[in-house]
Amino acid sequence: MLPWIELDRTAIPGDGGELRLKQRGQEFSIMLGANELMNSRLSGSEEALATLSFERIANVRRPAMLIGGLGMGFTLRAALAVMPSDSEVTVGELVPAVIAWARGPMADIFKGSLDDPRVTVREGDVGNMIANAKSRYDAILLDVDNGPDGLTRKSNDGLYSHSGLVAALAALRPGGVLAVWSSGLDEAFTRRLKQAGFATEVKSVRAHKRSGARHTIWLAVKKGT
Repeated sequence: MLPWIELDRTAIPGDGGELRLKQRGQEFSIMLGANELMNSRLSGSEEALATLSFERIANVRRPAMLIGGLGMGFTLRAALAVMPSDSEVTVGELVPAVIAWARGPMADIFKGSLDDPRVTVREGDVGNMIANAKSRYDAILLDVDNGPDGLTRKSNDGLYSHSGLVAALAALRPGGVLAVWSSGLDEAFTRRLKQAGFATEVKSVRAHKRSGARHTIWLAVKKGT
């Protein structure tokens, strides 16, 4: 078996740790310490984050979507595959090196998605982007941690707190959806979503299409028309 080769490492801005990009043959992995945040062989649940979200807003004209976390681009590519030609897709990525990896060693995985005219990549904290948006988005997709807690950096906890969820609610248009990816179920987070005013559904999806571990996606819809 081919050995893993470390291609790069970078500090997460603020109070985060260090990300490492590794490659083995055609396979890529992004690590945080001993935790594998993502792997290029496992894309099913990240793609489901986009497709399940779009199902909730499929009838919206000129939909606007915010994706928190660029990662390996699986959520972005899945969104572009279903979003109409007049849609807007904004990607918020905190770590500059992740954007550089997408255009560099992992360019084949991204397949030109960053150059799609519907896409805008913004470097910065997606929490700030949400806080500064009022009725701006039809969908907000969050895949910045391994679940609704600040794994990559402690300040991400604010995204999943009551105040963070209320901010997301305000950033959505009526009928808009907040979708959150997680490696596992968190019943306390489900309760917080409902307490913030969302109509909430919890989905269990496979990590790799129809096989592999099960991951969790919350689909939280802003009530109203």
